[in-house]
Amino acid sequence: MIEQVLSKKVRWIGAVVAFGLLAGGPAQASEKAELTTAPKVPAAIKRTAPAKVVINFEAKEYVGELADGQQYKFWSFNGTVPGPMARVRVGDTVEFHLSNHKDSTFPHNIDIHAVNGPGGGAAVSLVAAGEEKVFQFKALNPGLYIYHCASPVPNIPAHIANGMYGLLLVEPEKGLPKVDHEFYVMESEFFTQPSGKKGVLELSMEKGLAEHPDHVVFNGKAGALVGDNALKAKAGDTVRVYFGNIGPNGTSSFHIIGEIFDKVHVEGSLDGAVNKNVQTTLVPSAGATIVEFKIDVPGDYLLVDHSIFRVAKGAVGILSATGKEDPAVFKSIK
Repeated sequence: MIEQVLSKKVRWIGAVVAFGLLAGGPAQASEKAELTTAPKVPAAIKRTAPAKVVINFEAKEYVGELADGQQYKFWSFNGTVPGPMARVRVGDTVEFHLSNHKDSTFPHNIDIHAVNGPGGGAAVSLVAAGEEKVFQFKALNPGLYIYHCASPVPNIPAHIANGMYGLLLVEPEKGLPKVDHEFYVMESEFFTQPSGKKGVLELSMEKGLAEHPDHVVFNGKAGALVGDNALKAKAGDTVRVYFGNIGPNGTSSFHIIGEIFDKVHVEGSLDGAVNKNVQTTLVPSAGATIVEFKIDVPGDYLLVDHSIFRVAKGAVGILSATGKEDPAVFKSIK
């Protein structure tokens, strides 16, 4: 008799737990992260509760364009330099999957600066070619964070200098104010020498150690944000730029010629200092910032690293704004 009562009670408790899980009770919802290629930014998060977010990256080595007529042996996440941008919410549990393409020459891993844990995840994610590693972390701190490879084989600088980096945004609980446009821009240096393959460049460790880059670029190559690839907006629009600087050596003096940043979230923090009316903001190696501004009049606005000789090395982009002139703000007189 007692056994029958206990058996019924156990079945009842099991049914209640199962119903709770099916109804979205104590279990977190699960979703796959939207990943975007620079300069695109993932959509703002609309949910108001934490979730389990799955992010899938693949380490991949490939040959691609670095500058006009120059090919380079890139190492990447998901086949792009910079790697994809992901967006989560503070309180989310992130399940991170890192695979390594079967044709890769080296093992790769990932150090995510948003992670509170050994190596930012690098300690548990070193993955050989053709294999996968998975780890989990809780997004505890809102902000804009760099991620990069930190594999010791052949050395950490080589993985960073060859293109393995990107941005992860951790939104605050209440999200961010709506703007008309959001853009993902990443600055990086390349140190080159001829490889064994004709017409293809590879990393020069000698130039890297001397801190003499041949190229300083936005979004992985010279000209990534000019011509048909220029950022587009209209006069009157509000703009938010998520800007990262991987270095691997230099500090960026990020500036948009003809604009003043209405807000600068210093060092990518979303619950820290916010500076207003800023002309140029410093972004350290492996650091980030979030700048916001309103475009008052139409025209072409140059994004630059105002360590100005770097413009000649490729650190320049264009934000092209159309719309109605406002002579009260700006006009040519003669």
